[in-house]
Amino acid sequence: MITFRVDPFWIAIYKVRENNQTPINRLAGTIIMIIDFHTHIFPKNIRQSRSTYFKNEPAFELLYRSPKSKLAGADALVQTMDEQGVDQSVVFGFPWRTETVFKTHNDYVMDAVLRFPDRLIGFGCFDPTQAGAAMETERCLENGLSGIGELGFYNSGIDATCIENLKAVMAICRQHGVPVMIHTNESVGHDYSGKTPVTLPQLDELIQAFPENTIVLAHWGGGLFFYALLKKEMKDHLSRVYFDTAASPFLYDPAIYRIAADIIGPEKILFGTDYPLLKPSRYIWEMQKAGLNPDEIHSICYGNARKLLKLGKEPDYS
Repeated sequence: MITFRVDPFWIAIYKVRENNQTPINRLAGTIIMIIDFHTHIFPKNIRQSRSTYFKNEPAFELLYRSPKSKLAGADALVQTMDEQGVDQSVVFGFPWRTETVFKTHNDYVMDAVLRFPDRLIGFGCFDPTQAGAAMETERCLENGLSGIGELGFYNSGIDATCIENLKAVMAICRQHGVPVMIHTNESVGHDYSGKTPVTLPQLDELIQAFPENTIVLAHWGGGLFFYALLKKEMKDHLSRVYFDTAASPFLYDPAIYRIAADIIGPEKILFGTDYPLLKPSRYIWEMQKAGLNPDEIHSICYGNARKLLKLGKEPDYS
């Protein structure tokens, strides 16, 4: 049992197993299941020889040059899920620009989903500006992956050329009815590896360009959700947009959970850890510290992802 002290009351997360099935978390007497919507896994050859990829992959070098930047495989992720009481995780690789590399990495994700079919849900990932992006989208979705992402524009920002290159990918995702996750970041504040030239107006342009796509903006969308408070335009722009919490403890005060839930509703927030960056327990603690109630936490940690991924009706917890 893991217990956190948070005023004005206790949170208790009980990890139990029923018939050797996936752990179920109980929060303050209410069953809370967890889907981590944002995790990265890497095949062994990349984990062991990351520097060999730096020359042709500047975005990968930007994020992973430091040995302190963790790379993990599928087995390590599932072990952490067991330890932390996570039921399922959405897994993906990296937006490589080299076709052979992104195909190999997506194959690894497909294999991981086959190895852990009740635990892992795969997304296809690649540099969307590359010529093979549309074909890879189709290949990934035809081979059992459930979405596309986390797509990133680490060196360019999202300009008109990027949006044009995205059209074929987004069209295929619309046809399959699957979400697309986009890497974002706040455009002010301190610099860090992974902070891109993407701006909030660029994100708004992207969303407007694909109004019929379901889009997940990672890392709170760089704060774009705040503009849902505007009386015009933005509420409509954001109608099919979700925001994940990945890396939130490094970026925002815990109050962001309460503020975001009040502005866009807890039903538009997806729990994501950016594993292996941080473990889930840190996020649960911050949600409770922010004053979210068990129903809101359940929606963020499980219910919203279940609906978005079309996993069927929620289990009967009675």
